Amino acid sequence: MKQVPLLQFKSLAEALVSLFGTSVAIRQTDRIAGGDINKAYAVTLNTGDRIFMKANAKENFDFFKAEAAGLFALAQTGTLATPKILCAGTDDGQEVGYSFLLMEYIKSGGRRAGYWETLGRELAAMHQADASAFVSDAGAFGFFEDNYVGATAQSNAPKKTWIEFFRENRLEPQFKAAASNFSKEEMSRVTKLLDHLDGFLLEPKKPSLVHGDLWSGNVMAGPDGKAMLIDPAAYVGHAEADLAMTELFGGFEPAFYQAYKEANPLEPGYEKRRDLYNLYQLLNHLNLFGKSYLGAVLSVVDEYVG
Repeated sequence: MKQVPLLQFKSLAEALVSLFGTSVAIRQTDRIAGGDINKAYAVTLNTGDRIFMKANAKENFDFFKAEAAGLFALAQTGTLATPKILCAGTDDGQEVGYSFLLMEYIKSGGRRAGYWETLGRELAAMHQADASAFVSDAGAFGFFEDNYVGATAQSNAPKKTWIEFFRENRLEPQFKAAASNFSKEEMSRVTKLLDHLDGFLLEPKKPSLVHGDLWSGNVMAGPDGKAMLIDPAAYVGHAEADLAMTELFGGFEPAFYQAYKEANPLEPGYEKRRDLYNLYQLLNHLNLFGKSYLGAVLSVVDEYVG
């Protein structure tokens, strides 16, 4: 899979006409709270349709191309639900240009009985799905294009091993961006950690398509009461990286983990690897939001090489 079937337009008006016909008009636009990267809106049309729109600066159109590619890849596994992508594009606007992504509007329902167990089983199924179509033949790990975790660009250049990918595509760029926060002695420990990753991590039995930013804010209950995944930073990697991320900011319900592990048993020692996977996310928060995350980063480094 080298190209995502994403419709792209040169204006919002052109996109709406293509999707809903020449008589379409916007009746109401409501700002939706949440998210600190894009602006989000519920757009009500004169056709009775309601759609979800994300907007950003025109030069940030790549955010939306990457999001669409990630959602498309997740949907291709046929496991967990994702919002349907309608189209994307740019618009010069009357005052300032912007980029946009249009998706189906999801009216969130209450969580159905067994919500967490079902999410655990479906995520396990996604991780067990064939992921070979999502990365080039040059390697088993990566993605067919680079994308973003939050506002941070992340390289998905293919690598033949998971540990190589996690070192060169994930940890090293984040440590390089954060270098000014560390003392010389702290950087020596960072170097030691990077040089000895193969002593802490395991190669997976099979590569898995992962969401890449799987915290509670990127999971929502759909109209049927089952979980839907949103805002991916998708790539082909190790399933444990997704599972670890679910535990970083509060964690999911115990029923989720029990169901996941029954459907996709973990290799022994996952608990000892979990914090190392989450080091990537903590570094990203350090680089995005500042030194309040420095202590957590150094704590993880010391956990492995202190």
